[in-house]
Amino acid sequence: MNNSGRRWQRRSYHHGNLKEVLLEAARKLIQEHGAFGFSLTEAARLAGVSPAAPYRHFRDRDALLAEIARSGFERFAARLDAAWNNGIPTPLSAFEALGRAYLTFAREEPASYAVMFETGASAESGGEAIQAAASSPAAEKAFNVLQQAAAALCRQLPETERPPLKLVALHIWTMSHGVASLFIQEGSAAKKVPLSPEEVLESEMLIYLKGLGVLPEATDGVVSTEQA
Repeated sequence: MNNSGRRWQRRSYHHGNLKEVLLEAARKLIQEHGAFGFSLTEAARLAGVSPAAPYRHFRDRDALLAEIARSGFERFAARLDAAWNNGIPTPLSAFEALGRAYLTFAREEPASYAVMFETGASAESGGEAIQAAASSPAAEKAFNVLQQAAAALCRQLPETERPPLKLVALHIWTMSHGVASLFIQEGSAAKKVPLSPEEVLESEMLIYLKGLGVLPEATDGVVSTEQA
């Protein structure tokens, strides 16, 4: 282990916060090796504790990953909720803030984000634990924020013309995740595109909302991010 790793251990570990130190060590290993590229023993080593210490909190690596996903969804939901701010000052500007908050979380917490949305993980590799975390109340809360935004944006449409709000929220989540995965996750070739992830997501959302008929006519399909 290099000197920076040893310094990290001494700074991080204090009696009583073993669980959080292990989670932070695991996030560091995930950034370096992927969600399933490390063992519980390696997390213990990086945290500067004995190989047996993690079992006080986690039965195995899968349980550790599930906790990273669950706690990640909690912070993610809180960020989305704060950004949406009940649609203040306007649903459209709050919606833009919501999109930026989504990308900011993916950028600032890449390890947690990767585990939260891990795809193709088999039950043998820990997929069941992550899938359970993705169905947790925290994950539901994050999706509910998107549904609230969809409801506010579609409220101006005649009731008979409103699309299913859950489907709109799912579309919003899919587009946001696609931009985050393409432009923010490590090793993405899309980073060469001369636009920021925020600019790409904003233009994509505006085209989508215009297609739904929920954009104010005055915007003509263009809304400055400074208005948010």
